[in-house]
Amino acid sequence: MAIIEVMQMKKSFGSLDVLKDVSFDIQKNEVIAVIGPSGSGKSTMLRSLVHLEEVNGGSIKVQDQYLVKDGAYSSQSQIKAITSRMGMVFQHFNLFPHLTVQENLGLAPKYVKKQTKEEVRKNGAALLQKVGLLDKADVYPGNLSGGQKQRVAIARALMMNPDIMLFDEPTSALDPELTGEVLAVIKQLAEEHMTMVIVTHEMSFAKEVADRIIFMDNGQVVESGTPDQIFNQPKMERTREFLNRATR
Repeated sequence: MAIIEVMQMKKSFGSLDVLKDVSFDIQKNEVIAVIGPSGSGKSTMLRSLVHLEEVNGGSIKVQDQYLVKDGAYSSQSQIKAITSRMGMVFQHFNLFPHLTVQENLGLAPKYVKKQTKEEVRKNGAALLQKVGLLDKADVYPGNLSGGQKQRVAIARALMMNPDIMLFDEPTSALDPELTGEVLAVIKQLAEEHMTMVIVTHEMSFAKEVADRIIFMDNGQVVESGTPDQIFNQPKMERTREFLNRATR
């Protein structure tokens, strides 16, 4: 059964149509990589899934509950309940500079989930161990590399125990040598069968980790299929053009 269903999603900014009848579904434990040129609507689509962007039409269903149906949104309490099951990792980390790593991790569980100080500390330590940063618990973000900040951001999203993880170009703000350490953490999550949607420009990573690739261009889903289908036997000329340039 699909954990997320997107049906004819539309989004415009003024007269600019950013998403045009976008439809796809995501199965439980599936890893989806979304690829495509800059300005194709990938990030807007991803942000719409967690209500960081409001769509102008269509439907989004998460775990059998409508976030938005035919352009009409559910109540604020329903939206909050639905989006709380998803974790989001952004391009630019979004860590609080005045809080330590541990304090950044603990903020949402403490105030949203009302977890105790001991629960927060224990879960935080386990997740920092998972992303290889247990020794950085008391360090401030300003003293971390970009790759370390992004691994902290991943651990922070996991603190809320989400059913679905969304990644918006998680390595685009990083130096090339720091990219690998972040991709290794995401790959580990994939091996643990976490349901994930990853907007990425890392083609070799998408090919290796994703169960399915969605190629977007000009606000539309042009083609979707397995990595083998998309990278080795694309049906659409536009997909071939993009991959010829992106994989040079």
